[in-house]
Amino acid sequence: MEPQNRTDVSEFLLLGLSEDPELQPLVFGLFLSMHLITVAGNLLIILAVSSDTRLHTPMYFFLSNLSLADIGFISTTVPKMLVNIQTQSKAITYVGCLTQLSSLYLFGCLDNLILSVMAYDRLVAICYPLNYRVIMNPHLCCLLVLVSFFLSLFYSQLHLSLVSQINFCTNVEIPSFFCDSLQLFNLACSDTSTNAILVYCIVAIFAGIPVSGILFSYMQIFSSILSVSSSGGKYKAFSTCGSHLSIVCLFYGTGLGVYFSSAISSSVQKCAMTSVMYTVVSPMLNPFVYSLRNRDIKRALHRLLIRIA
Repeated sequence: MEPQNRTDVSEFLLLGLSEDPELQPLVFGLFLSMHLITVAGNLLIILAVSSDTRLHTPMYFFLSNLSLADIGFISTTVPKMLVNIQTQSKAITYVGCLTQLSSLYLFGCLDNLILSVMAYDRLVAICYPLNYRVIMNPHLCCLLVLVSFFLSLFYSQLHLSLVSQINFCTNVEIPSFFCDSLQLFNLACSDTSTNAILVYCIVAIFAGIPVSGILFSYMQIFSSILSVSSSGGKYKAFSTCGSHLSIVCLFYGTGLGVYFSSAISSSVQKCAMTSVMYTVVSPMLNPFVYSLRNRDIKRALHRLLIRIA
């Protein structure tokens, strides 16, 4: 039977990670734990930075905004998945799906841009230390975050406009636990090859430029560090970049893993499992990376916890 064109789709079905009813309680508990850990960990980072005047610097200002973006990133997908498991429903409304899609791209792009801004901050701190406070003034820091937010908003709206033009078929099953533009293209009755090409071009631009900026910044940073004569000076310079580099590798490593798994593997379940690393595990690990590798954050968290207790 030929699929019939439907422009009045009211809802989609999110198939999730597993349809085995015996695994649902385990999946629910695991994802609830990861979501709570992510939100609590990133909130602690934000509270520690805001409560300690010694951390009122550009680097930690950007870190707070990164933590805020991570909370938004994981909160666009996991809560809906938990609700569906609890209510034993797979449905998500058409409007809800598009809202989830635009929010996911908004916070994902914001993560991407803030990481590039943090790389620029490290470049100025290491290569131009005497002018650091002059260059990275509060006005510039706020401007960089605002520009990152509005570019991310524009990026999410581009995806939303491409998806909202699609005519969907009777098959409305999404083989994942969240809505994604490329997966929605697969449910379309009309040819979406042009839309898919546009999506790849948009992603290449909005991901390629920040990545190029990060690579350029660290090339300049490593060149500057290598010119330092003392080993202690080199270690100190490297240590200020260690946490940021770890998060960059985690974020882009999991992102590339999702891309290559979807391009190489034909298994829908494997692609869905890989996407968990990018959308859930990466935001969860970011506060641990910074709190474990950064002594200033450790001290601020210790003082904050003592104050709360």
